[in-house]
Parts: sequence; structure tokens; C-alpha cells
Amino acid sequence: MLIGAVLWRLPESLDFLLTQRSPRALDRLNGLLAAMKQPALESLPDRPDSPAERGPGIRQILTPQLRRTTLLTWVGFFTAMSVFYFVANWTPKLLVEAGLTAAHGITWGVLLNLGGIFGTLLLGLLAARFALKHLLVGYTLATAVLLALFMPALSLYGLLLALGVLIGLSINGCVAGVYTFALSAYPPQVRATGVGWGVGMGRLGSLVSPLVAGRLLDTGWGPGQLYLAATVVFAAGGLAAHAVRLPSRVPR
Repeated sequence: MLIGAVLWRLPESLDFLLTQRSPRALDRLNGLLAAMKQPALESLPDRPDSPAERGPGIRQILTPQLRRTTLLTWVGFFTAMSVFYFVANWTPKLLVEAGLTAAHGITWGVLLNLGGIFGTLLLGLLAARFALKHLLVGYTLATAVLLALFMPALSLYGLLLALGVLIGLSINGCVAGVYTFALSAYPPQVRATGVGWGVGMGRLGSLVSPLVAGRLLDTGWGPGQLYLAATVVFAAGGLAAHAVRLPSRVPR
């Protein structure tokens, strides 16, 4: 149902129309400009020759101009998704290992997902007023702090539940923010390629992190050590996002 609504009502972006230059691109472009109360164009502007367009596939996003952005974006996706899936998959079991009941673990997982709903909505509201790059760094560092506080709060069940909501809010906001941030990090000519590879790296992290967590538990790591490691990994993702240099045409 939503796919149909999107195809019916959601227009293509100006960047996409200027880059793809389909037969009806000028008419659709002028329609968007009219909606934004901007003057119409008589013809499409010249398409600039971008170095990012040279070469097929992944070579487009590993040119000297984009290599730094690509590698940092991969780090951001990998760290965000790996920690998210570690927290979602392992926390209920770790709570039981720490002495709580299975019902407590399930309750915490529900609160984590509930917080996630509000985290994504809050990010969208804040992004309308503040630079997404700064929001993403703030969300990431807040998540790292909350993860560091999680295991010391085990003896206070009420605080533990509150942290579940807050971690869900911040960590889901980070994942949504990484997707949105990647869109602004690439020029339109290679945006789909850049975001697609970033998502792929994130999915790799989502597969690896639960396996690594299980292996570390088998070697004697405790829940506190795992959460501390997740804190470090997530903080590294925030630093990677901060180091990305956005194109100058993108508002900071």
C-alpha cells in the first residue's frame, strides 16, 4: 500500500532529475520548481562532468575524491548495525545471565523497541532544525554513554527499564540517521551506489556482531565487558560520522 502511495505522490528529487535527464525531466523539474514558488527553466542546465562518474560500480565511490567519504560511511554503517543487533539479540539473554528472570529480559526488549519508535520520530523532527551530521554525532555519543551505564544499573530494575527506552530511542535514531546521512554524503551521480554499499557493510556488521558476542562469551567475557566493547565500537562510529566531509552544496 505504501509503495503505491509513494509512486503516486512522492516526486523525484531535483538532483535526480538533473542527473538522469529523462525525456520528461524538464516538465517534472518545472513542476517541482512551481511548487516551491521558483521560476521555471526553459531548458535543463548543462550536466557537469563529475570524476565520480568514471568507472563502473564500486570504482565510482572509491575515486580519490570520494574514497575518504566511502570508507568512513562504511565504518558508520558497520558500527551502528553491529551494535544495534548485538543489543537487540543478546541483551535479554545477558540479563538472565546476570540473575534476572526471562520475563524481565522480554520486558526490556519490548521497551527497547518502543523507545526506537520515538527515537526515529525525534530524529526527523530535530533534523528539520539542526544539521544532521551534528545530530548523528550527538545520538551516537549519547548511545555510547547509555551503553556504558547499562550493566552498573542491573541492581536498580526501574533504572534498567528506563535505560531500555533511552537506548532504544538513541540507537534506533542512529541507525536511521546513518541511512539519511549517507544520502547527503554522495553526489547524485553515485548516490545509489554509495548508499547501497554502505547498507551492505551495515548488514555485514549485523551478521558478525552476534556471532562475535557469542564467541567472546564462550572465551570467558562477561556481560559488562561486552557492553563496554559495544560502547567503544559505537563511539568509533560517531567519530567516523564527524570526520565525513560533506559536499559544500549540502547545508551544514
